[in-house]
Amino acid sequence: MITLDISDALPHIGGGGIKKEIPRALQALRALLGRNGPGADMLGWLDLPRMPQRDIESISDLGKRIQDRSDCLVVVGIGGSYLGARAAIEALSEEAVFPVHFAGFNLSPTYHDKLIASLEGKKFTLCVISKSGTTTEPAVAFRLLRRRLLETVGPEGLKDRIIAITDPRRGALRLMAEAEGWKSLAIPPDVGGRFSILSPVGLFPCAAAGIPVKDMLAGAAAAQDRFTRPQEGNPALEYALVRTMLHQKGTFVEVLSTFHPELALFGEWWKQLSGESEGKAGRGLFPACAVMTTDLHSLGQLLQEGPRGILETFLVAARPRRDLAIPAWEENPDDLNYIAGKSLGEVNRRAFEGTRKAHAAGGLPLVTMEIPSLTPPSLGELFFFFEIAVSLSGYLLEV
Repeated sequence: MITLDISDALPHIGGGGIKKEIPRALQALRALLGRNGPGADMLGWLDLPRMPQRDIESISDLGKRIQDRSDCLVVVGIGGSYLGARAAIEALSEEAVFPVHFAGFNLSPTYHDKLIASLEGKKFTLCVISKSGTTTEPAVAFRLLRRRLLETVGPEGLKDRIIAITDPRRGALRLMAEAEGWKSLAIPPDVGGRFSILSPVGLFPCAAAGIPVKDMLAGAAAAQDRFTRPQEGNPALEYALVRTMLHQKGTFVEVLSTFHPELALFGEWWKQLSGESEGKAGRGLFPACAVMTTDLHSLGQLLQEGPRGILETFLVAARPRRDLAIPAWEENPDDLNYIAGKSLGEVNRRAFEGTRKAHAAGGLPLVTMEIPSLTPPSLGELFFFFEIAVSLSGYLLEV
């Protein structure tokens, strides 16, 4: 379960903290849940955590079939069509046992040539994800990879090696899928790309990788129960208020800092969710990410003593899923034997706590978000938490 600590941000808000704005935030939450505010026609993501069981099983079974008949899956997509799935697969490496590669999110010939070369001699399935089928980057990558697949399996084999995830009724990719007889899954028309991680867009690549998508959805459903409660103390509502009120006082950047490199791509997903949702009408926090402790040696000084106007949000897990004991070195050449016998996870935790203390002392407003451990349910909870929070922020910013 996510816990939220906003105590290091409240002094920077002043004037009684967030309390005076809670009624307005509750009004925004009611508009969101009642689907009677701006953008109400694109709130289908609210229904995704409780996807029908038959749909979950269908996606899981298709993922298993990919594993049985292929050496790897190549997903073609950009933005919301790939970021959520890639973030989940990287974060849940314990479950992700089947290779999933990604293409079509840049126009680099070097990247795509190396990817195509790596597929030599491998049986691969191609999954192209796009609502329209006409976005330049994935359309170009799909042409390149389809040609390689055609050279490998011939025209008849293509039908069993291409999966399209697209609009259920219209668009160039839907027309191609129907004309060519490819297997297809539908992107709900009322779900935007950056909110599509819990739809087939994100769930199918995760299922193919070996991630139990039903557990991710269970975590998201639990988050929905908790973070849609129209009451004071709702963590998603508090987070939305803190970042919005700081923005109105001059904060212009939010840095999502994590001490878990496996969450680096989650940060990229969060950047799109926040930036595309809020960056309108001259408003919105600029979303940036830092992966610690690596970035302590590049950004740490700036965060601690550089220009203010930055909100730092820490995203941490209380327990690592794997850990290592630090050995002693009898000669003690580096004077670090005082940490011998401690776990690497404990040292990483101390680094986080020291960083938080130093950055707070440097005058930076801070929010700390913690999960018990990085598991499929907790990741599903995180995805849904941020979707709710950024939607509330959008209403509060009136964008």
